[in-house]
Amino acid sequence: MLNEPAPDFELPATGGKTFRLSGTQGTPLVIYFYPKDNTPGCTTEGLQFRDLYPQFAKLGCEIYGVSRDSIKSHESFKAKMNFPFELLSDADETACKLFDVIKMKNMYGKKVRGIERSTFVIDAQGIVRREWRG
Repeated sequence: MLNEPAPDFELPATGGKTFRLSGTQGTPLVIYFYPKDNTPGCTTEGLQFRDLYPQFAKLGCEIYGVSRDSIKSHESFKAKMNFPFELLSDADETACKLFDVIKMKNMYGKKVRGIERSTFVIDAQGIVRREWRG
């Protein structure tokens, strides 16, 4: 996936919007996938992106968070944490599958399918330039 075009997808976003990756051409992006709204690790990650948002904005870079939670859950989480960026609902795992972030994980001794925390930097031409997984 690195140094290749990011796969196109369309998902519902907070703020009553629809996000389509191909519609962001010309803008660098950070897309981060996280397991669940309002959980300790995911909240910490979101707050870090929130706090660094002015630096990303200064570079003309947009940030989007993706999880399988509903838009209703996302709206609440975004408002509670004062996120200045949109959250995308991937209930059908469309983008999760394209970016290969669904993994078997150990949760309290049980195997469960879930999102592996992952972040991707996509340049203005739609090429994946950096990825962090796990």
